This record gives sequence, C-alpha cells and structure tokens, in this order.
Amino acid sequence: MNYKEALQHSIFKIISQSAKELQMESFVIGGFVRDFILKRGNAKDIDVVAIGGGIKLAKQVAGNLPNKPKVQIFKTYGTAMLRHNDIEIEFVGARKESYREDSRNPAVENGTLEDDQNRRDFTINALALNLSTANFGDLLDPFNGVKDLGNKIIRTPLNPDITYSDDPLRMLRAIRFATQLNFTIEEKSLQAITNNSARIKIITNERIVTELNKILESKKPSIGFLLLEKTGLLKYILPELMALKGIDEVEGQRHKDNFYHTLEVVDNIAKNTNNLWLRWAALLHDIGKAPTKKFNKTVGWTFHGHEFVGSKMVYKLFKRLKMPLNDKMKFVQKMVLMSSRPIVLAQDIATDSAVRRLVFDAGDYVDDLMTLCEADITTKNPKRFKKYHHNFKIVRDKIVEVEERDRIRNFQPPISGEEIITTFNLKPSREIGLIKEAIKEAILEGEIPNEYDAAYQLMLKKGKQLGLKLSQEHD
Repeated sequence: MNYKEALQHSIFKIISQSAKELQMESFVIGGFVRDFILKRGNAKDIDVVAIGGGIKLAKQVAGNLPNKPKVQIFKTYGTAMLRHNDIEIEFVGARKESYREDSRNPAVENGTLEDDQNRRDFTINALALNLSTANFGDLLDPFNGVKDLGNKIIRTPLNPDITYSDDPLRMLRAIRFATQLNFTIEEKSLQAITNNSARIKIITNERIVTELNKILESKKPSIGFLLLEKTGLLKYILPELMALKGIDEVEGQRHKDNFYHTLEVVDNIAKNTNNLWLRWAALLHDIGKAPTKKFNKTVGWTFHGHEFVGSKMVYKLFKRLKMPLNDKMKFVQKMVLMSSRPIVLAQDIATDSAVRRLVFDAGDYVDDLMTLCEADITTKNPKRFKKYHHNFKIVRDKIVEVEERDRIRNFQPPISGEEIITTFNLKPSREIGLIKEAIKEAILEGEIPNEYDAAYQLMLKKGKQLGLKLSQEHD
C-alpha cells in the first residue's frame, strides 16, 4: 500500500515544513491512519505527534497557514488544536504516561515516538505515518497493527491487564471499536476487560455515555451490548438492562428473555433510523418489565403497567448517567410510555377513534412511535411476522387518512377557554374544563368534525346541560 496517498491534503506538507523549520520530527498517528487502511472515507480528525512539543508545532503550523487560524491550547495536557477548513488537527508532544489507581488521568512526561505508541490503547490505533521530508509517508507499525486490521482483531500494544486497569475507559472503547468495525476482541484482551470490569466505576458518566452513544449509532448495536454483558460491564453501567436477562418458569409456564429481545429490537430499529434518541427508546422500551413481572395461575406471566413504570425509570437513568434531562429525555419517555399502543391497535381492528387518540397522544412523534413498534416485532414465526407487518401498514395508512381528514396532530381545540368564558359570562371555573374536555372527546370519538361550527354548537349544548346561562350579547 502506498501510504503517501493518505497524505495528499496540502495540510500535511505544511505540517512537515513547519516541523522542519523547528527542527522537530512529526507523525500522523491513530484513527486517521487506521481509517485510511480500512478505506473508511476521508477522516476530518487528524492527530499529530511532535517530538519536542505539540503546542510549539501547532503555533508554527497556524502561522504558515494562509488564514492564520486560532490555536486552542490545553496546557494541562500539553496539547493544542486548530481547525483548517473542515479539518480538525490536534497536536500533542510525544509522551510516556504513568497512572494512579484512583484516576484515569496519567502523570505525563516527554518521551519518544516509541513511548507514545506504547501508551496507545490498541495496535490498530498505534499506527503512525512519518511527516519528515526525508521519510514522508513511511509507516511505523511496531505492534503489527496492519496485520490486526487485516485479521479484524482488537488487541492492546502492551499487557491488556495493565492497559485496561490504567485507563478503564479503554474497555468501553475496545467494545465500541469491535461494534463499529465488526472486529473481534482478542481472547486475552476480553479476559482482561472481564477482570477489570469493576474499574469502570472511576470513569465519569459523561465519558461512558459518549461510548454508549457510539455503540448505539453503529450498524448492529447488539454486538456491543452482548460484549458489555459478557464482560460484566453492563451491570455497572445499565443495571436496568441486566435485570431483563433470564427466563423464569413457574408451573411449566415461561416468558421470553427480555434482554435478548431488546437487543433484537435495537438491531431492527438501527436498519430504519439514525435517530440516536429513538434507538435509546428501543434500548429502554422494556425496562419496566423487570419490576412489574408477576405470575398469575390463570393468565401466566404478566407485566402490567410496565410502560408507565419504564417511562419513570427513563428519567432516573438519564439523571444517573448525566444525560440531557430536556426534550430528548422527554421524547424517550414518551416512546417508552406509548410503546404498546400501536401494537394493540395492530392486533385489533383499528377504529378511526383509536387512531385519532394515538395521533393526538403521540403528536409529532407518531411516525417514530410506529417505527419503534414495527422494530418490536421479533417473532420467528413467518406467518405471524407477515401478519403483524401487514396490520401495521393498515394502521399507518389509517393514520394518514385520519390526519388528512381530522387534523388531530398537535390538536388545538376549535373553541378556546376565553370564548367559553365570554359566551357564558363565567369566571375561571371547572365548567370551562368540562366543556373543553367534552369538545375534545367528541372530536376524538368522531361524534363531531374538528371544525368551529360543530364545536360551537356542542359548547352551547354542554353549557345548557351544566345549567349555564348565555351572556346578554350571546342571547
């Protein structure tokens, strides 16, 4: 392979020239090189190692670029970063690291390129390309990373027990790369992750969630979650998911393993949407089943109210992991809360009123909800699978039909509270709410169209029933 092809962008010549001016050696290292070999498209993030100081080289490069970009300096870490057009370049001095047991932040000192490659997490991320003018484009691969790329193996450069114990985030990164690239984690490495799984407790939740999101955004997220479970990491990160694992049997009656079912749902939804928060909803849609599981002699296993309980658990889980407690969390909550509604509709004859209520309650998220529920069909019976999908298509078509006719999505009642007050000369009172509710119910049930005149007539009728008198101007 001609590695010079990776360095065709003009920025590499400028870095090379800048390093020469400072009489320094510089190398492109890590993901950029890995992704070039894997033909994963043009990377927008470039890591440059400078022997003798990354900050110094970053300033020199910025000075040599026509637009003189601003250099962001991170003194604590001895790194600097600049943006050139659509590329982000991080400069770091070659270094060696030593770790304390209670922190993943190492003590750092200047080192050689060899020291720097030794401290890398995986052999496939320790690959470096020389940027010096004499050896421009030469590959430095001390740990056979190219061979590991060819064999689709995740392996650490040094003893994996030390690598993972020093920085436990690397355990999640190993699983994330295995998921994204569809690689296998080497056996010794997998065992070392299992041995050190409890060390994940020193990693901040924000870092953990970043890796979880990348696993969820992968083509087949189940790869990552199965590895998290196998290595013992999942019980520390998402105990709510672990609680779904296993099958209980009472009097010969069993229920399905909701952990493996959940992973099937996540893989299904990953084929149809890139919406990260909808993928989170798929991952969490059944978490309420563990606390609501009961056995009844007459009906067998039940999970009554699991959607409601699960939606409450979403808030606690997001709060614990320091995930956003904004509209994204509320979206996931809503999806979990409503996750069974379209399934019930698809099993029955979907009446117009039931579809109107679904659209009313789901609002703008009705399409996302349908996508989630279709992903929830994991039956292995081909006849049943076909029937469910056919029924969901009927529900989808009915949603379009009802929506066009009745305009229920983001429903605004045709009669406002203010109009009820002036019509009957009322002060704020429960009667106003009763009339508004009666109009809403009548529209959702299809008793009146979603139109002003019909709603106005119903308001007058309901007011009369409640013993209200019209104001003089309405007599």
